[in-house]
Amino acid sequence: MSGCPYFQRKFVSASKQHQKEDENDDSQTGINKASKGGLIYGDYLQLDKIVTSQVLQSELKGNKIHDEHLFIVTHQAYELWFKQVLWELDSVREIFISGHVRDERNMLKVNTRIHRIVMIFRLLLDQFAVLETMTALDFYDFREYLSSASGFQSLQFRLLENKIGVQHNQRVPYNRRHYRDNFCDQESELLLHSEQEPTLLQLVEQWLERTPGLEEDGFNFWGKLETNILGGLKREKEKIEQKPASEMKEEMMAELIKQRDIFLSLFDEKRHDHLVSTGQRRLSYKALQGALMIYFYREEPRFQVPFQLLTSLMDIDTLMTKWRYNHVCMVHRMIGSKDGTGGSSGYHYLRSTVSDRYKVFVDLFNLATFLVPREWVPKLDPSEHTFLYMAECCDSSYCSSSDDSD
Repeated sequence: MSGCPYFQRKFVSASKQHQKEDENDDSQTGINKASKGGLIYGDYLQLDKIVTSQVLQSELKGNKIHDEHLFIVTHQAYELWFKQVLWELDSVREIFISGHVRDERNMLKVNTRIHRIVMIFRLLLDQFAVLETMTALDFYDFREYLSSASGFQSLQFRLLENKIGVQHNQRVPYNRRHYRDNFCDQESELLLHSEQEPTLLQLVEQWLERTPGLEEDGFNFWGKLETNILGGLKREKEKIEQKPASEMKEEMMAELIKQRDIFLSLFDEKRHDHLVSTGQRRLSYKALQGALMIYFYREEPRFQVPFQLLTSLMDIDTLMTKWRYNHVCMVHRMIGSKDGTGGSSGYHYLRSTVSDRYKVFVDLFNLATFLVPREWVPKLDPSEHTFLYMAECCDSSYCSSSDDSD
């Protein structure tokens, strides 16, 4: 049949038709630049190093275990994302440290990068689902080959915690030892250096202290808020006192007294400083005022971007807490109550780290404690309080994309 003139003519005709269609196909008009030499995909990403870095200890010992490959790839992916988080975090800290944040045009860049960190942590949470396709028995098959290797030894995660603002004296001891004692000399020095650098918490604190409207000789937000709240509580008390005696009246009065005590503590600077000294609060008194002002006036143009930043900072804390919790659950599922490979008590140690001790921006979460009716919030007059619409701009501190050190 291959020698049939009819089919030969039909084949040639079809080939010419396809060639003609290809010539008129816009999707085929590109140029294959890779064939001309230069940097190609694999070289740019150095994939030869990445995809050959999965060394199975079980295979080296002559007993290759399939799921060890998944275990290694998953943890390597975590470390790559930790590196990206540190990259973004360091760039944000540099914007604050250099003073570029004084020009509010740079806040978009800060918000974008902090939001990127949030999205990375969302991805890291989802990654647990992949690792959990491995059963406890699958993990048991190669766990002995891990020797003393442990996730606690992740240098990048400890650096990340330090740079965000986890205080070393708030950490849960690791086998009654300082966490840095579990790292070698060079890594321990890096951790010590990161403890001495300005943390994201400290930099945000300084930024909040400059919140416009806190000035006593200006809008005096704090003074007006105290007057309004105490006045509002007094009016509420008078309303309750006018009600006939009843169990409900007693409950309402008891609740009002609790609320009054909460707000009296809010406006007591000495009490605030005491709570900071015990680790129950992290922000300075002035920074707390700024955060609450942003919280109350979040709909005003000047405070919309700052409010988004505070929200993203809480998201980071929330996601890191969820990450720790997921890690605890996974470890419990995989090894039960056995000791960890690094020598810790395993599940019991990890469970103790899921607490507010590791929440850096806990004060932002607690702002909701001080919510009041909108009519108690000091009123702003746009014609008088122009700071709401006039952002601070300073060309000398503006950090455009072209001159960004990153």
